[in-house]
Amino acid sequence: MRAMNAPAPDLHLAPRSDWTRAQIAALFALPFPELMYRAQTVHRAHFDPREVQVSTLLSIKTGGCPEDCGYCSQSASHETGLKASKLMAVEAVLADARKAKEAGATRFCMGAAWRSPKDRDLDSVCAMVEGVKALGMETCVTLGMLTGPQALRLKQSGLDYYNHNIDTSPEYYGEVITTRTFQDRLDTLEQVRNAGINVCCGGIVGMGEAENDRVGMIHALATLPAHPESVPINALMAVKGTKLGESKPIDGIDFVRTIAVARITMPRSMVRLSAGRESMSAETQALCFLAGANSIFHGEKLLTTGNPAAEADRQLFTRLGLVPMPLETEGTAATHA
Repeated sequence: MRAMNAPAPDLHLAPRSDWTRAQIAALFALPFPELMYRAQTVHRAHFDPREVQVSTLLSIKTGGCPEDCGYCSQSASHETGLKASKLMAVEAVLADARKAKEAGATRFCMGAAWRSPKDRDLDSVCAMVEGVKALGMETCVTLGMLTGPQALRLKQSGLDYYNHNIDTSPEYYGEVITTRTFQDRLDTLEQVRNAGINVCCGGIVGMGEAENDRVGMIHALATLPAHPESVPINALMAVKGTKLGESKPIDGIDFVRTIAVARITMPRSMVRLSAGRESMSAETQALCFLAGANSIFHGEKLLTTGNPAAEADRQLFTRLGLVPMPLETEGTAATHA
């Protein structure tokens, strides 16, 4: 029997991009206490386990998206009752960013329901990025697919992060989305990297995928040439009227396992406990933090779906002894004994 303070076998504390599917499947199959031990060991090697990075997400252009993503209420292919809106005015976005900062967020994320942005719309988004940066916050946008020149424009405006999720495994992807390919996702990530912007990229679980598809999703992320700086792990928020609107919720322990495996395979990334928190118990969220999640979205809405109220998050942090991560430590994986 291994001593309690002995290192776990085959535990890799430094980032690597040569993970095999078999190795990742073996992590998913570990007994839960062993998996949590390994995830905690990796997490503590790179981060203060008490600190959680806090972001706020705002939908700056809602609905009417031509993509057919099976989970999304904003797709024009779905009858969800959501009305499409135009791109928000720059000042209105900055007003929301100020409120987010006052509520404790250090990163402000802006999402637009586009397949890809038009250049005239990118002018306004760049102005938003510049305005949020002037408030002293980190910036993130998710706008769909990007060209190289568009990524460079966003970089020049001061953009810190670009979110573009792969959603699921390459094999299951076609069951969820048909209007763009998995390779299209990877191509945009490459444009973002080439422009020098940090990558925010994760996926969604609970979409009817098999466990092997969760293995495939983590494998695709952990074998990128450079790991995403932020890795959001979402639990499907089933929205009536979407293709996946009748999906059964993912088991809480299975969700925690996905968080833990993401932490082990991408040791220096921010692993975000993202969509789905509204329906999670405090105990499930606590297990996610123990499994290595160290980022959340703060605020009552994630684009168009609900999120725990700010006061509920403050109470949870107090109960667990967690504290918001200072801005100056974000993006750098600090070493802790």
